[in-house]
Amino acid sequence: MTSFQIPIEALTSRFNLSGRYDSLRSQSVSSRFANLRPISEFLDLKRLSKPANFSEIQTRVNYNLGYFSSNYAVVFIMLSIYSLLTNTRLLFVIILVVGGMYGIGKLGGRDLELGVARLTTSQLYTGLFVIAVPLGILASPIATALWLIGATGVSVLGHASFMDRPIENAFSEEAV
Repeated sequence: MTSFQIPIEALTSRFNLSGRYDSLRSQSVSSRFANLRPISEFLDLKRLSKPANFSEIQTRVNYNLGYFSSNYAVVFIMLSIYSLLTNTRLLFVIILVVGGMYGIGKLGGRDLELGVARLTTSQLYTGLFVIAVPLGILASPIATALWLIGATGVSVLGHASFMDRPIENAFSEEAV
């Protein structure tokens, strides 16, 4: 199985994130999800508590984003699948474009002959573009992407700010 690298530099170069995602650059996707925390630890209701102040929220979010990062990636993937399943137009357009590109690619540069019509690959790509763009606009991908950003942000930041750090970690840093 070949591994592919996530181009984090293209995503984070304009933001001053000071190397927060350096570890992602050197990991393959399969090793990224190797450190998933158990669901019982991720949804431990005994560790949920209201933070006392904003400083504690910052501490919890900073710790939990690193500790549960793979779990948060799974939450994002699950919300992405949910958004595609509930926005069937967008799912149809994605399947149409991927299927059309695959079908045109299978021609290998040859023309498509349909009875009396002979269509070149550039005509097929143009036809796919002319059909997919209006359907894509009607499928409201921007609203879906904004919903996905908002739902992921609320879910991840809400969990990270209310989930208290484990007792052993809290005492180990204060003893220094």
